Amino acid sequence: MRTPITPRTAAGFRPMATKLVAASLLAAALAGCKTLEEPGAHVAGFTIIDPSQRHPIMVSQQPSSMSVRVARGSQGLTPAQQAKVAAFLERYRASDAGNSKLVISVPSGTANETAAVRAVGGMRRLINDHGFSDASIVVEPYGARDPAAPIQLSYLRFVAEGPECGRWTANLATDYRNLPHANFGCAQQHNLAAQVANPADLLGPRTATPSDQERRGVIMEKYAKGKPTGAEKGADESATVKGAN
Repeated sequence: MRTPITPRTAAGFRPMATKLVAASLLAAALAGCKTLEEPGAHVAGFTIIDPSQRHPIMVSQQPSSMSVRVARGSQGLTPAQQAKVAAFLERYRASDAGNSKLVISVPSGTANETAAVRAVGGMRRLINDHGFSDASIVVEPYGARDPAAPIQLSYLRFVAEGPECGRWTANLATDYRNLPHANFGCAQQHNLAAQVANPADLLGPRTATPSDQERRGVIMEKYAKGKPTGAEKGADESATVKGAN
């Protein structure tokens, strides 16, 4: 007995053919869109759009120094030299903020060595009067042939260098990706590098100043006794808030 063979044209082959035709049309459509892609595939995940990344500010350290000549037999710094050192310390405070040490290089083996040592003592007192601790000072000798070799004060200051702007190579009218212009944000980064007072702020937060140990002791004592730790306010500093009726 023969088993009848059921035609599969309607039930099997036609749906498969329909799927193949649909896949072919989809591939053709995608191929048509692909022709718009420029040479060099574009991957959106690797496109740098943030101006701070497209136009970074380069921060580096450069030495800043000052020379103070001390004559043989002098008893210390003159008033003019003290004012010069004070101005240098103010620049050190403004441009460094505790990120590097202040190095004092003293001539050794010269005719003015004794006078230079006395002058360095006056410098250290002047540095302490400006609020710098001894931990921020480094004193080191250096050999010199000059009989009146100067005392060198130096530190490493941070310098910000802005990006070079003016890149107008792309035509935004033909950029189908709708990305920011290559020069977008460059002027802002360039101006920020020129205006920042302390370029070290672009690298991270400043060094914290020492805490007030006396105030901390008062707060801990109040806390141990269960008293309020906040500062007491006078009658003129307190405010009364009335609720709405």
